[in-house]
Amino acid sequence: MSYEKVFKLIIAGDGGVGKTSLTQKFITGIFKTDTRITIGVEFFIKDLNIDGMGTVRLQIWDFGGEERFRFLLPTYVKGASGILFMFSITDMLTLSHFDDWLPILRNYDPNIPIMLVGSKLDLKHVRRVPQHEGIDIARSRGCKGYVEVSAKESLNVEESFESLAKLMWQHQQELDRYSN
Repeated sequence: MSYEKVFKLIIAGDGGVGKTSLTQKFITGIFKTDTRITIGVEFFIKDLNIDGMGTVRLQIWDFGGEERFRFLLPTYVKGASGILFMFSITDMLTLSHFDDWLPILRNYDPNIPIMLVGSKLDLKHVRRVPQHEGIDIARSRGCKGYVEVSAKESLNVEESFESLAKLMWQHQQELDRYSN
């Protein structure tokens, strides 16, 4: 398959927020209940057809969220086209840690498109982060989008990746204009 653009996409966030589950659901269409802790980083590729733009190849880097792996992140963020930052809507602490991650994520490109993603939407009955609070954090931190997802129930999985791919495409066009 041929593609128009290649984008390096980073998925970051605290451990246990569902980064690997979301990625697996997007790549394979399957939700696994027995995902294991990501040691360091995992790498995936998926081609995505975007209406009106063509096909993009996403190089997806799924980072282990434990603090002991965070030292790896600056190396991998270099050259990234966009970031999905995930938190769990069932755990306010995972959203409050966004500010700890943000300087690392924006180190090489302060304008990199970041989408804030609230996971585990299927667990609304134990929600601890109101949707408006996630939206407010996204806006106040300069994120380009906000979405809530459920890998388990296939809610907004494709849409989150597709939205970020469009944002990365636009950002790349802006960078290309300024470099010419």
